[in-house]
Amino acid sequence: MIRDATPADAVALAALWNPVIRDTAATFNSAEKTPAEIAAMIATRQAEGHAFLVATAGETLLGFASYAQFRGGVGYARSMEHTIILAPAAQGQGTGRALLSALESRARAAGAHCLFAGVSAENPAGHAFHARMGYAETAILPQVGYKFGRYIDLVLMQKFLS
Repeated sequence: MIRDATPADAVALAALWNPVIRDTAATFNSAEKTPAEIAAMIATRQAEGHAFLVATAGETLLGFASYAQFRGGVGYARSMEHTIILAPAAQGQGTGRALLSALESRARAAGAHCLFAGVSAENPAGHAFHARMGYAETAILPQVGYKFGRYIDLVLMQKFLS
């Protein structure tokens, strides 16, 4: 089931997100997120009219997807960037496709023109997933991320919603 996240999901979201932050180069961030930070992010994004969705099976959190404005300023008000994280057991099961499709529908309904995905060059599965979902590679930003003692390229992928 896909539904809107609530602050009550923050503990489970931290348990899902922090291993990705800590153990992979899928994100360049190295600071783990606290449940309080995640709860505040959920509230802020929803107050701004941006979706923060979770996929669940019963009480088990399978993943989440969220978006916010790509860059600050009124000129970017219709360009969004999303984040999608799945539990390892949910990968390859259609959960990511369902989450991202629901997120795109919400963004479209809110007036977004396009969604960006910032994909680590060390995340070929993320790149392939977004390509299957209709995202086109628009830029490679060389060595903009730094994690695990090395610089990593960022691949920007974009999908037009309108």
